[in-house]
Amino acid sequence: MQDSYHKNKGPFIKELQPGSQFLGFYVLRNKQLEPFRDASRGYFLSLILSDKSGQLLARVWEGAEEANDELTKGEVIKVQGEVETYLDRTQARVLNARQANASEYDLRDMLPSSQRDTEEMLEELQTFIDSLKHSHLKALVGRIFGEADFLKSFSQAPAARRIHHAYIGGLIEHTLELLSLANTVIQIYPQIDNELLLAGVLLHDIGKVREYSWDMDLDYSDEGRLLGHIVMTDEMISAALQNIPDFPPELALRLRHMLLSHHGRYEWGSPRRPKTLEAIVLHHIDNLGAQINRFHLLLHDSQSDESWTTYDRSLRRQLYSGQDDDLNVEERSFTT
Repeated sequence: MQDSYHKNKGPFIKELQPGSQFLGFYVLRNKQLEPFRDASRGYFLSLILSDKSGQLLARVWEGAEEANDELTKGEVIKVQGEVETYLDRTQARVLNARQANASEYDLRDMLPSSQRDTEEMLEELQTFIDSLKHSHLKALVGRIFGEADFLKSFSQAPAARRIHHAYIGGLIEHTLELLSLANTVIQIYPQIDNELLLAGVLLHDIGKVREYSWDMDLDYSDEGRLLGHIVMTDEMISAALQNIPDFPPELALRLRHMLLSHHGRYEWGSPRRPKTLEAIVLHHIDNLGAQINRFHLLLHDSQSDESWTTYDRSLRRQLYSGQDDDLNVEERSFTT
């Protein structure tokens, strides 16, 4: 049974079983008023309910038109219902439903979210910011992250719509992982400008707070679809630099190049390919962090009794999760 962030959440959709009754809060993903085959019976209402565990088809058989007027697509609703099976498909019969108040639910129960505590991640982020010693880079990073509304969005935003860190809190989690990777790389390769690299990691994805929306679903904003976070990041950095008039032009150029090239390839959305040491390091640790998270999520979501994940179209492969065998090597040697 999954843990909920709000005490009144009710059962998650994955926990609902045919024959059970439930009372809980869910996102109304879609609704459609449909006529009965017998037109004299009027209409019924089909709903798609969701939370972070999945989706469920639900029906309102009685009072459908009133419910259709009262319930708003894309909002959280409180639902009382019964779980049933129809044509070998699990669905819910809705007995009562109403719009939820904001105090009655936690968004992290409705959308996938980081397993890490947000306040702990913010404290860790601040420790990295405080560790910067270069006065100009520290001033720039401080100007960006010192804005309360931005920091709140940065702590909530996903790092992607899918593929990697595609959940609430994914952006700050991804950034912290790269900062730890950067510190390790710096120890191995002291020729790297560590201050520039750390500043680049902190700033490389800040445009994602504008690229994505995460109110009741993870999606692109209009600005995100039309411009993308790399362009928006450069705009945000350039605007902040205007307020630091003594910022060295060469340093600004090297930093902006890192951010513009961090996807590494033109076909991956980078206006430029990496052409400095710090830029190529940022590109590779960014890709490493993203791919580790991507593989982990695919393996975690696979069926526990299966050795291979389902085929992933973007990776064009299945991933091997191993045999479900609790015996260690020594135990196996005595049982064969």
